[in-house]
Amino acid sequence: MWQQLDEWDRQCFWWLNKAGGHPGAQWWARNLSRSGDGAGYALFAFIAAGYDDRLGPQLLLMLLLAYAIELPLYWLLKTRLRRQRPCQALAGCQARVNPHDKFSLPSGHSAAAFLFATLLAWYIPALAPWGFIWAAGVAWGRVVLGVHYPGDVVAGASLGTCAALVSMSLVI
Repeated sequence: MWQQLDEWDRQCFWWLNKAGGHPGAQWWARNLSRSGDGAGYALFAFIAAGYDDRLGPQLLLMLLLAYAIELPLYWLLKTRLRRQRPCQALAGCQARVNPHDKFSLPSGHSAAAFLFATLLAWYIPALAPWGFIWAAGVAWGRVVLGVHYPGDVVAGASLGTCAALVSMSLVI
């Protein structure tokens, strides 16, 4: 079963990676991926905290709690599973960005983006569709750029969403 899932993941990777080979797609993938690097989360949270005296600080605190849950799990999974990135494992695949670390599973960018989108949806529901579209774009960009398989970004999205939900259940 795992071998079949791995084969499906590789086929999906090649399809998405090749489909994203257009220069316009590369521009979007690079910028969406870069937007998930981390500094933007803090900036948005501080702007929200200044904008709304009640919800902003709650969102900031919830983000800190959720990332405190997500990050250790992310590193534990990544260092234990040790899945090679597509650009390392597949002949003919090149990374279009320098990965932040050596291993692929789960995608940290996807985990962080979906964690953020989930909490954003809870605290500012009007932004929910945009938050999840953006998070999906970050995940798509990581595959197009050759540093993650689709399964890596699905695992990351699941990890981030679960960390957000657990943090909300602890506080709310």
